[in-house]
This record gives sequence, C-alpha cells and structure tokens, in this order.
Amino acid sequence: MKLSVQAIKKEIQRILPAVASMRQHLHTHPELALQEYATSRFIREQLTAPGIDLLPPFLETDVVAMIRGNGTDRNVTLRADIDALPIKEMTDLPYQSVADGIMHACGHDGHTAMLIGATLVLAALNEQLPGSVRCVFQPGEENVAAGKDLVAAGALDTPKPDAVLALHAWPGYPLGTISSRTGTMMAAADIFTISIRGKGGHGSRPECAVDPILTATKVISSLYELPSRRIGALEPVVITVCAIEGGSNANVIPEEVLLQGSVRYLTRETGAKLPELFEETVKFQCEAAGASYQLDYDRPYLPTINNVAVVAACREVVETHLGKERWLDLPQPSMGAEDFSYYTDRCPGAMFFLGMGEGCSQLHSNRFNFNDSALEDGILFLVMSALKILNQG
Repeated sequence: MKLSVQAIKKEIQRILPAVASMRQHLHTHPELALQEYATSRFIREQLTAPGIDLLPPFLETDVVAMIRGNGTDRNVTLRADIDALPIKEMTDLPYQSVADGIMHACGHDGHTAMLIGATLVLAALNEQLPGSVRCVFQPGEENVAAGKDLVAAGALDTPKPDAVLALHAWPGYPLGTISSRTGTMMAAADIFTISIRGKGGHGSRPECAVDPILTATKVISSLYELPSRRIGALEPVVITVCAIEGGSNANVIPEEVLLQGSVRYLTRETGAKLPELFEETVKFQCEAAGASYQLDYDRPYLPTINNVAVVAACREVVETHLGKERWLDLPQPSMGAEDFSYYTDRCPGAMFFLGMGEGCSQLHSNRFNFNDSALEDGILFLVMSALKILNQG
C-alpha cells in the first residue's frame, strides 16, 4: 500500500482510539521487570496484521517484530520498554493499576502503546520501505537493565541497525514537544549496597556497642562529599542513598545496617574512578568505628550517547511534520539513566523525550500518568523518523 504523509496521518488518527485503549489496559495491568508475561502476550495479540513477523523471544518476555521491506539491508530499530515499577498508585484513575504495589510510573505503558501503533502503521507501508524496521518491546528496563542482555542475545544482529531510536515520556515539557540533544543524553547509573556490621547492645550503653547506625551516618556523609572533594568540579556526579534498613526497637542498638543507592555520572572516565573511591571511603569509616562491612558495587547502566546525524534527521522530521515550535533543544543531559544506552553503544542512535505537559506529575511518582493526548504525535514521530532514515540510504 502506497501512503502519502496525509494518508499516514489519517491512518494514525484512525487507530488512535484503539491505541489509547491499549495504553489504559497496560496501565491497569502492570508487571515488574522480567515478569511481563501477560504484557508480552497482550503485545503479541495486537500485532497480527499482515507484514508483521513476530520473532521467538530472545529472553522470555521480550517481543521483537520485524517489518521487512524491499531492496536493501538497511534497518531502523525502534525500541519501547514494557515493565512497571514497585510503587503503589495514588491516582484514582478509572483505569488505575489493579496490581497491588505496582504501577506504570515511568510511562512505559505509553511507550509500548505508541510502538504498537507505529508497528501497525509501518506494516501497512512495508511495500514502500527501502529496508526493514525492527520494533523491540523490551522487558526489564527498571533496575535490572535487561537491555544489555537483550542486545547480547542477538536481538540487534540480523540485520544490524543503521539507527536505533527510543521515545520517552517527559513531564514538565510542553505537551507533544519532542526534545533531544547530540552527545551525552542521559547519565550512567551504578547501584551500590553496603552492609555495615557492628556490635549490638542496650540503648543506654552505646559505649559497650559498635553502633552501625552511627557508622552508617558517617559513611553517607563521606560518600556525599566525594563529588566536591575527590572528583573534579567539571565532572558531574550524583550520589544518592535511597534506602536505609536497620534496627527494630527504640532501645536496642542493632547488629547491622543496610544502605542502598545509586551513582550517576556522564562519562566512563569518571565512572572508572568511583568503585575505588567507594571502597576507600567505606573502609575508612568502618575501620575507624570498629565495624566490618560488605560493599557490592554494580554498574548496570552506561551513559546514553546520541548520534549527531540521527538527531539531525529526527529534528527535521519534527520540524517538517509537527512544526518548528515543537522541537526543543535540550541544554544539558539528564542525570537519569537508561539501558537504551546498550543500543546506542552498539549502533548509531538517539533517545528523544516526548513532552507530557508542564503540570504532569514527575516520573516515578505515585501520581504519574502518561498523557494520552501525546500518543498521536509520538506515533507520527516514530513512523516518519523510521521512513526518513531508511530513505537516507
């Protein structure tokens, strides 16, 4: 089927009510990372149109759909993440989560719905595609960085993409705007767990104990000093302790305290310094207090680096098909992290932000809800960006 740009826009408008219904269904039925069995079944059920080749899973809960065009080995890969977060929803939406303590608080329901819509539109265009489009519905973006495993399992191998694209909901930006930047787009994220073991005792006699709570406060304070005292001022680093567990009684000094948190930075060179600095800092404070410790320091997320040519091509798409005012240049990277970084580390590509509106609740908030009014623009962006990059060859 040969479709003009206007016909593509009309086709998107035709399927839009169904896509919005899909998005709300996904919001109602969220699943955690690597547990997205019902979600992946639902995605596969929507992608039965002619021209869509659904591949066997590379992991267990991924869905990879191939749309094969004509004539060349060129490929554009579009990626959406499908997992939810362990957060109790507080929205009172008519389609709020029915899974206790789990919700789509990062827009992955919207990402998935937009890519389903784009897949259906591109399948109708398969005869005029000078190459192929791979649509990847990826599990486990949150916390476990399953994008690394999916890429390692060969999901991008045949054919290797000429470009990889992802579109992420972004609160605080005008509704329907598309924003990005060249170079570093999002930070790397390391995850740490520190177990501090002291000597328990009575709350009235701390001198007879080795207080792991006091030691933990000193560890936290020292870690928070690292960006300003051990790392150059022009190397952005964010260290955040997000969980503290220890003690269960107002009059008992516990044996152990557990700390968990993350470290964000923009370059691999900066990241290479951090494990040793953490080890040195924790060891010093624990030895001074007479406590023992165990430090687990994992590095699951790389910096997401956007390709100059890919950003330029997609900016032209936005300015041509949505309007010049709908493109926003990001002045600086986000310190958030994404396992889409493993795609851009392997192939030229770029991450883009889709504005959810200035009044939208923040990502990972228990009141966040993807704005369905942005679905149409998101689908159009994905479809037209894929077409433009394929035709550049």
